[in-house]
Amino acid sequence: MKRFFIALLLLSGIPVAGAATIYKCTGADGGTIISNNRIDKSCKAVVTGPETAMPAPKGKSAASNPSPASFPKVAEDAQKARDSDRKRILEQELAAEQKNLDQAKKDLADQEAVRSGNEQNYQKVLERLQPYKDRVAQHERNIAAINKELGGLK
Repeated sequence: MKRFFIALLLLSGIPVAGAATIYKCTGADGGTIISNNRIDKSCKAVVTGPETAMPAPKGKSAASNPSPASFPKVAEDAQKARDSDRKRILEQELAAEQKNLDQAKKDLADQEAVRSGNEQNYQKVLERLQPYKDRVAQHERNIAAINKELGGLK
């Protein structure tokens, strides 16, 4: 009965008071013994001491800590120039990606219009069109990512 109770405690996750390590051993009669002492070499650690990992302390975040006075700063006009360059580059990438999307959609439409006599199996048609659909989806994801970047600019 005592073994059953200890096993039940181990399985339920309730920590056993005062036990740093719990061992599961095989006795001379072949039965299982659970103990907080290592009886012989057949014992294996089942539960070790209390969890040593601690959660991060609550308090100031890195964003709320001010920069030190000696920390290098970028002049406001230089930062504005960098931001405008970044915006211009993203808009160029967006235009190029939109052009690529239009071409990919056109290629997909062209391939969907092709009906060969040997493509009786619908699965084969889907397999042939899949790379074109993937290309369209990739360009759509790229456009969404660029728009997200543009939305995050000041």
